[in-house]
Amino acid sequence: MTTVLQIGNRAIPAAEVIPLLRSYQMLPQLLRESIIDEAIAPIDCTPEEIASATEQFYQQNQLTCETELQSWLKHQGMSQDCLEKVFIIRLLKIEKFKQATWGHKLESYFLKRKRALDQVVYSLIRTQDKGIAQELFFRIKEGEQSFAELACEYSQGSEAQTGGIIGPVELGNIHPKLAQLLSLSHPGQLWPPMAVEEWLLIVRLEKLIPSQFNQSMRQRLLRELFEAWLQERLSQSIAGF
Repeated sequence: MTTVLQIGNRAIPAAEVIPLLRSYQMLPQLLRESIIDEAIAPIDCTPEEIASATEQFYQQNQLTCETELQSWLKHQGMSQDCLEKVFIIRLLKIEKFKQATWGHKLESYFLKRKRALDQVVYSLIRTQDKGIAQELFFRIKEGEQSFAELACEYSQGSEAQTGGIIGPVELGNIHPKLAQLLSLSHPGQLWPPMAVEEWLLIVRLEKLIPSQFNQSMRQRLLRELFEAWLQERLSQSIAGF
């Protein structure tokens, strides 16, 4: 039996590699990186692109001097030659692959996702007592007490610590029923108690922050599309093992 990997005194034969990776829960990561390598293999990078990517990598990781660089390399178990000629070039190829595959679809994808990406700041009181919910709603509506005062005193969630204020938070990260209500609201609009799961919610929209199709959003959407593609390919590959 041929040994393919020697770790200390342990010799691991080829037939045991896949079962070990599976038992260590490392097989999905190996398959993931293999799928990426196959996808980016045809992509070429110019010397100028590599130089720019290398400089950007050093800046992003705050590797501004030789001591910091050598410390980082030691921690990663990597040589500087491997970093610059393999690792960084691979990252560059991945970014070029993303842009070539989905760059032309980003604007339409953004418009499809925009509602979920818009952010809101809102005030919230939640209780499980219907009578209290109605009473608090009318106190706020009539101006008898402020939303913040009543939230601090009566709300049964963590928002009690912030005077009922929640956000900014993306609508896509809120319970769908509440997100729909907030998306239809105008700033300052107070809603009567609404049942969401086991809670009765009193909600007021404070601020709507529309999402912007800027560079950071483009990068985020590229990551989303890439990960969705990768997860689909990974599911297919794992099914074959």
